[in-house]
Amino acid sequence: MLEEVERWLTARSWDAADRPLDQLLARKRATGTTVSVVLPALDEEETVGDIVEVIRRDLIDGLPVPLVDELVVVDSGSADATARVAAEAGARVVHRDAILPRLPALPGKGEVLWRSLLATTGDVVCFVDADLRDFSSSFVSGIVGPLLTEPDVQFVKAMYDRPLGDAPGQGGRVTELVARPLLNLHWPRLAGFVQPLGGEYAVRRRLLERLPFPVGYGVELGLLVDALHTVGLDALAQVDVGVRLHRHQDGQALGRMAAAIYRTAQLRLSRGHLVRPELTQFERGPEGFVPHTYPVDTEERPPMRGIEEYTRRRVA
Repeated sequence: MLEEVERWLTARSWDAADRPLDQLLARKRATGTTVSVVLPALDEEETVGDIVEVIRRDLIDGLPVPLVDELVVVDSGSADATARVAAEAGARVVHRDAILPRLPALPGKGEVLWRSLLATTGDVVCFVDADLRDFSSSFVSGIVGPLLTEPDVQFVKAMYDRPLGDAPGQGGRVTELVARPLLNLHWPRLAGFVQPLGGEYAVRRRLLERLPFPVGYGVELGLLVDALHTVGLDALAQVDVGVRLHRHQDGQALGRMAAAIYRTAQLRLSRGHLVRPELTQFERGPEGFVPHTYPVDTEERPPMRGIEEYTRRRVA
């Protein structure tokens, strides 16, 4: 590991307990910083309501100054009751297609995160995946904390254990097989991130609006790499929030995620084009193995500050 990264690990890795809630509220009052929490959601009726309820209970309702000013669930076309459950729990629910309607929405998580910048106003935007179980509000307060107390920090990732069933530390398979090797080989200054693909991170809006967003699964790696190049390693940080429990994908879904992440890395390495942006996988059918070919995400949304509607809102 680079000496620079070893120093960074000491200076920019914290525990959620390092910043008690009363300290964060005092800093929020002093700085006037506003915080938006965004949950991108697709068919998450079983978990999204509990997450919203915990955030409202611990970080909004009953506090002298709410830590969270906006709690927004962006529904990307759920077929279940995700939108209703989230609204009943106390979130503002916005459909992906209602944000920036002049641009037809592309499928993918990154698309939802990109559009959420137009649906929120906070100085700090905190993203939280909507499939988490046994959710703790420290996932939010932990990663927002450094952005309230450390003026030089601009991007904070959560780090945590990711058990796979009863096996501790075996989750995050795409991280270990794809993302970590890519980062160590090509962006070794990011080798200190424990969960580079984690969906829980908080970022200052003024940085987010300068970054392009891969529309699919590559969004987390793309944002992290581009943030490094935009503001430097010392502006990035990570906070230990404990254990992350969520729904795990099957092997073929992981293959599609891996392909999208590799494509995101390849684009940033060469700014070239994939020869064939598709991935073929196999499933056994009654007569043998059947190939299924899927497109690899090849679209990226431009930095939000170049979007006319966003610029017009800021001027207003």
